[in-house]
Amino acid sequence: MSLESKLSAAIRDVPDFPKQGIVFKDITPIMMDAKLSVEVVDHLYNIYKDSDLDAVAGIESRGFLFGYPLAMKLGIPFILIRKKGKLPHNVLSVNYDLEYGSATIEMHIDAVSAGQKILLHDDLLATGGSAEAAGRLVQKAGGEVAGFNFLVSLDFLNGVEKLKGFSNNITNLVAY
Repeated sequence: MSLESKLSAAIRDVPDFPKQGIVFKDITPIMMDAKLSVEVVDHLYNIYKDSDLDAVAGIESRGFLFGYPLAMKLGIPFILIRKKGKLPHNVLSVNYDLEYGSATIEMHIDAVSAGQKILLHDDLLATGGSAEAAGRLVQKAGGEVAGFNFLVSLDFLNGVEKLKGFSNNITNLVAY
């Protein structure tokens, strides 16, 4: 059975979460399967082991789940991209629009150096707003977005279109 098939079988649909009409793709069953989780990290490692990456950045909070183990396995730093007010040191910030309102993400001011190649990782690509904001954050720090990686992509929402201005290296493990 392919990894994509295993992940598709593990991902749970939760209707009407977080609001009516949305079918939430719940990845927590993957976390309950240690062998599948290791297989995900190994697969990601094989994708990026020969890449010239300087760091992996994970977008809060589910981007930390596989982003950090991937960075460790690659032997490169892991960068936290968090919601406003969650990081203790001096930060760079980027605001972005949500369906209803706006949000701010931040990373430590010393997390990315000029010219560094950063892989942005998150659990899910939907409309692309948070990933796009993370890309702008990396660029604001002087870094280069080397690519985006997601466990799940909701292709029907066309979020990938917001990311192509940063990199054409956009991958996912499961698409809906």
